[in-house]
Amino acid sequence: MTSPVDTSATVHGVRLEIHGQVAEVVLDRAPVNAVTVGMYERLTTVFRELSARTDVHAVILRSAVRIFSAGADIKQPVEAVSPSESAAEFRQRMARTAYEAILDCTLPTIAVVNGAAVGAGAVLGACCDIRYAADDARIGLPEINAGRCGGGAHLMRLLPQGQVRLMYLTGDPVDAAEAYRIGLVQRVAAPDAILTEARELAARLAAKSPLGLRLAKQALNEAENLPVRPGYAAEQVYTLRLGAHPDAAEAAKAVLEKREPVWSWPGVGEH
Repeated sequence: MTSPVDTSATVHGVRLEIHGQVAEVVLDRAPVNAVTVGMYERLTTVFRELSARTDVHAVILRSAVRIFSAGADIKQPVEAVSPSESAAEFRQRMARTAYEAILDCTLPTIAVVNGAAVGAGAVLGACCDIRYAADDARIGLPEINAGRCGGGAHLMRLLPQGQVRLMYLTGDPVDAAEAYRIGLVQRVAAPDAILTEARELAARLAAKSPLGLRLAKQALNEAENLPVRPGYAAEQVYTLRLGAHPDAAEAAKAVLEKREPVWSWPGVGEH
């Protein structure tokens, strides 16, 4: 299926672009992509609908302005929507929902971080599967300096506890070179080259078995918080599911015949 998400306009500072089999979710709220409740809502809608598409197989999350995101827009007035939930709690719930939509996206996701990615910006990048950074990037959790807490849980998926606590308790960001050294980002390049490299990676991913990508990501998401033995057992379940699909036989046949595979998904079998 294709998605009803409008690709012709920027809504609440978020735009969706479709380039063949790759989607680009673009943060476009000048000047610094300060994240509003509307942006959280829009990101939730876009990533949920991308998860249901069968014509798109990889996603890039990027910025249209000079920085990735300066974090949550704490100056934005927010009204409570229920007597049982304060305005602050409502904002937090919208943030959690957006982050979960990115984490749970069925497609592989690549964040392209340029300039600052701090607070909510750092979390948006952390929720993606892979992070590419421009060499001018800075990633941090400065909430301690604004009388808040946040984002540590997401970075603890990616970094040793001590590194997260250093960033969390000092509020100091790391630059792109340090982010690469500690494994927070997987590639660093010049600002005018990093998006091109991310698009090349997304195209490589999108050319693989669409069902294979989806099942592989589900396997990784399920195994991530399990000990090794049950985690590997969970992966094996997905291996059996993929192996029973016609695309598994086509993959093997294409390798033997030294040609590009022709995928049948979603026309045959599991969607």
